[in-house]
Formats: sequence, C-alpha cells, structure tokens
Amino acid sequence: MREWEKIYQERLMSADQALKMVKSGQRLLTGHNSSEPKVLLDALCRRAGELKNVSLWQGLNISEGEYAKPEYAGHIYVDSIFLGPSTRDAINEQRGQFTPMHLSLIDRCLREGQVKLDGFLTTVTPPNEEGFCNFGVSGDYAIHSPDYCDYIIAAVNPHMPWTCSEGQLNQIPVARVAAFVETDLPIPTIGKIDDNDPITEQIGKNIAGLIEDGSTLQMGQGKVPNAILRFLGGKKDLGIHTEVFSDNLLPLIEQGVITGAKKRIDVGKIVTTFIQGTKALYRYADHNELIKVMPGCYTNSPGIIAQNDRVVAINAALEIDMMGQVAAESIGPRQISGIGGQLDFLRGAAYSKGGKPILALPSTAQNGKVSRIVATLTPGAPITTPRADIFWVVTEYGAVNLFGKSIQERAKALLNLAHPDFRAELAKDFAIYLRSMGRR
Repeated sequence: MREWEKIYQERLMSADQALKMVKSGQRLLTGHNSSEPKVLLDALCRRAGELKNVSLWQGLNISEGEYAKPEYAGHIYVDSIFLGPSTRDAINEQRGQFTPMHLSLIDRCLREGQVKLDGFLTTVTPPNEEGFCNFGVSGDYAIHSPDYCDYIIAAVNPHMPWTCSEGQLNQIPVARVAAFVETDLPIPTIGKIDDNDPITEQIGKNIAGLIEDGSTLQMGQGKVPNAILRFLGGKKDLGIHTEVFSDNLLPLIEQGVITGAKKRIDVGKIVTTFIQGTKALYRYADHNELIKVMPGCYTNSPGIIAQNDRVVAINAALEIDMMGQVAAESIGPRQISGIGGQLDFLRGAAYSKGGKPILALPSTAQNGKVSRIVATLTPGAPITTPRADIFWVVTEYGAVNLFGKSIQERAKALLNLAHPDFRAELAKDFAIYLRSMGRR
C-alpha cells in the first residue's frame, strides 16, 4: 500500500466523527455552490446543540441549507458574501451577516487575514493514482484554501467531476486533508430554465447584435443568457472567459461557434471559476481539457479579463436609475444575492480593447406593474455598480451606451429603454430630482 493510501485509510471516518474537530466559536469556510458538502453540514447540524457561534463563511448556497433554519440560531451562524434561497432569510432576519465583496478579492481577504478561518468543509473527487483529490466544479476560493485554513474536512464523492486547470492547481494532496468522509449523494444541479417569453427573447436579440466575431464572452445563467445564445449561431470564433460555466454554452461549442481562437490569453480554452448546471454538464466537464477551472482571483481580475480583446461582459440588474446607478443585489434594504463578479467583469470589459460592458434587464417587474428603470433607486438599496462604470444598458426596447454621456443625456437615453407606460412619470420624477439638486 502506498503512503498516501495509508494516510487516506487512517483519516477515513464517518461524518459525525469528522465533525468532532469543530469547536465553538470557530469560523468554517464551506464549499461554494455545487461543492457544498451536505453530508458534512448535516452532521454539523446534529452537533449544533453542543456548539455555540460556529460561523459558516460561504458563497452562493443552492442546497436546502438545513443549517440556516431558525432552530440553529446561536449555534450555527451564516456568514455570507452571496446569498442563496436558503440563506436569504437567515441574513435578513439577523440570524447571520452579509459581507459585501467582489469575488476577485476573496483570496486577498483571506490571505491578509481580514477574515480568519479555522477549517474548510468541501466536496472533492476520490484520489487519483498520485494521491491527489480534485476540487471539481468549484475552483473559486477552494484552490487556495489550504493556505488559509488550519484543517480541511473533505466529503469524497464519486459524482464530482475531475476538472482541469494549470497543472495540479485544482488538486489537493491527501496528506493535506485532516478527515475524509465518503458519500454517494448527488451533486446539486440546476435544471433547465424556462426562457420562452417574448421580452426575454427580444433582450437576447438586442444583446446578440452587439457581439462581434472573435469576442470573448462572460455571461451567467438565466433567461437572458439563454436567449442571447440562441442568436449567436452565425458568429465565428467566440471565446469564453467567465465566472460560471453552464449548460447554455454547450450547443455553441458543439456547433463550432465557440473556439477561443481569437483570445489573447488562454487561447482555445474555456476559462471559468465554477461550473453549475445539469448532470450532463458535469459529465461533459469531467477530465475535459478544453475547460480550465481557475481561482476567482484569476478569472475575475479586471486586469486579467482586459488582456483579451473585445470582451463582452453581460450582467443583470434589478433596478437602474436615470443616472445609471445599478442595484443588482437587493430590493430596497432586503438583501437578495450579493456583489459577486458583476463589477469585476464590467471593469475588465471596459479596459479591454473593443470591450463592451453590458447591463441587461426587462423594463418592468411584477407583471408590468412597476418599472425597473427608476428616477432614483428604491430607498435602502445599495449601489452595486456605480454610474461611472456603466456603458451599455439593454432592455426589450433597445440598447444604449451611456459612456461619456452627461446626467441629462443618460436620463434621455434610459427613458427610451423604459416601458412606454412609465416614461411620462419617469421624466416628471427625474425633473423633480434634478431641481432638488439645484439643477434645471
């Protein structure tokens, strides 16, 4: 038996045994997104009565999040930089806390000790012949986690795809892990998104018209990205440098539209920091050298992003005011999600030669009852993206470039993107706002 195999067997245990390492008052990093280790977190919940103020420092959660339920208050504390459905109530009900942070700066925050971590709970692949496990679908902050945590507890899951990176960057040696817990639970997936509505389709068509051959794209999941991709079948040599890689890109890869041939860096590669989608996507990603999973400090660095030409960064907004200020993470004071990589990619695209930073949103919400383009943001809403960082804004009524435009010119341009039912009211409200600022 090889040395790493001996270590693995010695450290292989049940989840309940492994979670005895956790002490009251500790702060634990948890696997992001589909790498969240349910088997370990469920065991932590079973121990909750013995513990006080164990903090879970985490990114997006897409699981049921048992640990975020009210009965664990005082025992397990949600400490998030990006909210998911399960953690949203815990944060807004003051049973947890939210930290505003760009995804590109997570590694710096941990490296400099601004956030000090005790342990890391995550999901990994079974070890390979050389004695390394792979972080799979979530490279993001996992890749450098061994530098920041005293101990690592890993859920070893054969369903986790082995993803490629630079050398062994997305791998961890067996000897660095304090405890292994084997599990056969399915990796969390995201199913097909229903995007068959005319508004979304028109937004997608408007954005697709801005994308040139040879562009490098960043886009997420959702209705609008799916709609955009339906209109890109005639494009050539598109590249991908993105935060999340999802199913919506697969048809364009198969059609030969996405080649990465015109990229300046990572030529021919799809660069991402995490993968999220269906089981079919995870099978596609397994040992696929076309896909390069990198840490968030690389994928989301505006300086790295800008090295490619014609970067098109497409991000979503909940609300945009007539000066161009964007609220993308909250509705008024209620936190919905987080900052993520929006500003990282908008700024990267802004400094890319021929780049196009794009904010996309339907003109209305609540079945047409309210306008998403507003005179001023809803009171209490934080500004996710400042007005100086806004270039292209797209709704179903068209696309405008606000770069270089004055406040008054922006208002006029955005008015044309609003739903016609709200334009007169918006013009009136914004005029009142300008007068309150001493302008005419």
